[in-house]
Amino acid sequence: MRWARAARRGMLIAALLLTGYAGGGTSPAGPADSRGPITLATGRDLTGYLQQVLDGWNSTHPDEHVKLVQLPEAADEVHAQMADSLRSGRGRFDVLNIDVAWTSEFAGAGWIAPLDPAALPLKSLLPSVLDTATFRGRLYAAPYVTNAGLLYYRKDILDRAGLEPPRTWAELERDAATVAPRHGLAGYAGQFLPYEGLTVNVDEAVESAGGTILGPDGRTVTVKSAAAREGLGFLMRGVRDGWIPQEALTYKEEESRLAFQDGGLLFLRNWPYVYDMASAPGSKVAGKFGVAPLPGPDGPGASVLGGSNLAVDAHSRHPRTAADLLAYMTSEDVQRQVLTRGSLPPVWADLYSDPELTARYPYLPVLEQSVKAAKPRPKSAEYEQVSLAVAAVTSDALRQHASVRASIARLDRELRHIVSRDK
Repeated sequence: MRWARAARRGMLIAALLLTGYAGGGTSPAGPADSRGPITLATGRDLTGYLQQVLDGWNSTHPDEHVKLVQLPEAADEVHAQMADSLRSGRGRFDVLNIDVAWTSEFAGAGWIAPLDPAALPLKSLLPSVLDTATFRGRLYAAPYVTNAGLLYYRKDILDRAGLEPPRTWAELERDAATVAPRHGLAGYAGQFLPYEGLTVNVDEAVESAGGTILGPDGRTVTVKSAAAREGLGFLMRGVRDGWIPQEALTYKEEESRLAFQDGGLLFLRNWPYVYDMASAPGSKVAGKFGVAPLPGPDGPGASVLGGSNLAVDAHSRHPRTAADLLAYMTSEDVQRQVLTRGSLPPVWADLYSDPELTARYPYLPVLEQSVKAAKPRPKSAEYEQVSLAVAAVTSDALRQHASVRASIARLDRELRHIVSRDK
């Protein structure tokens, strides 16, 4: 794992040189009622909607202007830049749009400030998303965007073959191995480059088989199980037998989306944002695909709960403005824009049954079902290292460098070493 840390550090140094940021020293946090201009840091906005949302705030808060800072697309790079800024204590970012899996890590390190639950519309949000915003019983973030993995499939091809979308791994494997080649397509792809996306895909497979990677306390390793071997074995078998193409081992979200959108895949596991892009003019699959829940061993599987939370830097110079921005971003109006402008799943529960929205986004009922059944990623104060270990070990496994049993045993050892630091 040293090579991974060294590579990440190199990318981080390059990024800091480009932005002109220099560490060293800390900046005192502003008084709790301090107001003024703030920054919001986020990973790259793939649909370009977020600036429009912030324009709405800025037009009514001229003295509390929010500057949007877009970091790279890759989650690992976003994490590295955010963590370095938070660790320095300089308050470079006031509000951070963080992956839901980072809430526990950032809170455990004391980098983000606890929030007042009464200041947020928590009762209007999907219950399943609230757990991602808490750490050891306290609220540290505002749920902002939720997400659940979906199965995109070529409806035109399955209809021609008289087939329904697969509900089980066996059906997916059969169709990916037999139907796809008859139409010159690869069978199935997810996000299998060794990064956070691979951790998510593996976690989904393990959860779908009835297993877990860590226990609920985040300190107990549970990956050494028959369920984990079954989940990882399913993915390894796909690569070995060819219905998961070798190219998929280099895919992140966008590479896999383009492979499906350009007509090269029968099945794709990806997030809901793909729906609008694959339906847009110029897409080779527009009007030809459908969306279904992820399959599992014996029926619908379990998605990993994705999305992002908004957190306030513990060293923010204007924490009152930052807190008010969180309330604005979780309001019903902004949450509607999250869906209609950003093609992202909102956390406001009533929007999933809004007739106007369900007519425009017919996948919403499937998405709501997937979100409600989704499982959170391991909640650990050492989540970054947990994710790196899962991605590194399972990447080797997908490349057939070790057996299923040996890979799970190695992962068990590495995770036990990592979580021991949190005890």
